[in-house]
Order: sequence, then C-alpha cells, then structure tokens
Amino acid sequence: MFDAIAPRYDLLNLVLSLGIDRRWRRRAADELVRAGCRRVLDVCCGTGDSTVALERRGLVPTGIDFAGNMLSRAQPKSQKVTFLRGDALNLPFADGSFDGATIAFGLRNLESRERGLAELARIVRPGGTVLVLEFTLPPRRLWRAIYLFYFTRVLPLVGRLFGHAEAYRYLPDTVLAWPGPHELERELGAAGLVGCRHDLLTFGIAALHIGRRPDDARR
Repeated sequence: MFDAIAPRYDLLNLVLSLGIDRRWRRRAADELVRAGCRRVLDVCCGTGDSTVALERRGLVPTGIDFAGNMLSRAQPKSQKVTFLRGDALNLPFADGSFDGATIAFGLRNLESRERGLAELARIVRPGGTVLVLEFTLPPRRLWRAIYLFYFTRVLPLVGRLFGHAEAYRYLPDTVLAWPGPHELERELGAAGLVGCRHDLLTFGIAALHIGRRPDDARR
C-alpha cells in the first residue's frame, strides 16, 4: 500500500495537514538536539521528511523503511543521509548503535507495537533517547468532533480523488484504534524506557512521546 501511494505521498501530506506536520517533525528534531544526541536512526522514514529535518538540525541521521518506493523518493532529498531498506521489527544494527531513535507516524503501521518499541529501545545507547510522533484523539470535545469529521469524512474523500481510497480509509481506522497518550506512555515504559512523558501538539491532534534508555542499560 505504501509503495503504491509513494508518488503522491508528499503532496497529500502537505495538503491534508496544511503543512503542520513539518512543524511537528522540527519539534521532534529539537528534542533530540536538547537530549544531546548526534547519531540518530529514523525508523519508518518514508519519503525522508523527518530524516531531513533531523539533518537540518545538525544531527547525523540514518533513515530506514520497508517500502522501497518510499525510499526512492527519500534519497534525492539529501545526499548526506544514508537511507536503508529494512524491517522495523528486526533492525539491522547492534545494541546501542545510536544516540537516539525516532519513529514518526509509523508505529501504528507495525505488526507489533511491543516489538517495535523494544527494537527502538535496543538500538539506542544507555542514556539515549527514543521519540514517537503519532496522531492521537484531541482531549477537548469540540476539537475531537472537528478532528473526527475531518478524518472520517474529508480525508477518505480526498484519497478517492487521488485514486488511493484504501490508504486513506486505513489512516483514520488506525488512528481511531490507537491507544491514548497515557497508555502509549506506559507501553514505552514496558519496553524498558525511563522518564517517559508526552507532549500534545496542535490542540491535541498529535502527540510527541519521549523516553530514555536507562544509563546503566538495565531494562
């Protein structure tokens, strides 16, 4: 499915998010900079927007994704970034290979959140940072109603107009089935991360989750 929508993925992201997703990606990059990270893995990097945002903040990122067509559109965006094809549930890196790891709008696409989070925790060094950026349901009733109307009515219609009805039905379905921020925060803790917290973004339509691998590496 993601290979099929790759040619129009960036355009649809820009149109459907009104460009807000770029602000969220920059916010995630800033968090990693503040955490003292340098070498960072961007998991489920897609067409590379998050990876390039990391590079622009002075980090040294590697992007990895399972969809080859997505990666073919990521590589031309930066000649300095290494993009690899690989499985988020079996990352081809040794324990502690990176200072930080991030996954933006990709965790809900994995077969197992538990295994995905465990892999993110595994490949960062002791004291390293893991970030998860994902959609969530706004806590306030009015914004939730607007959000649900947009996600369940407008977004699938746009998907049909662009010939990708299945993909843009899939998106709201996965978001509606997604655990709340506090539950996901607990799942980060269960993966062995400490100091887990989350920040709601743009009226609570997305959440940035942050956790750290313990300094002594005991998980």
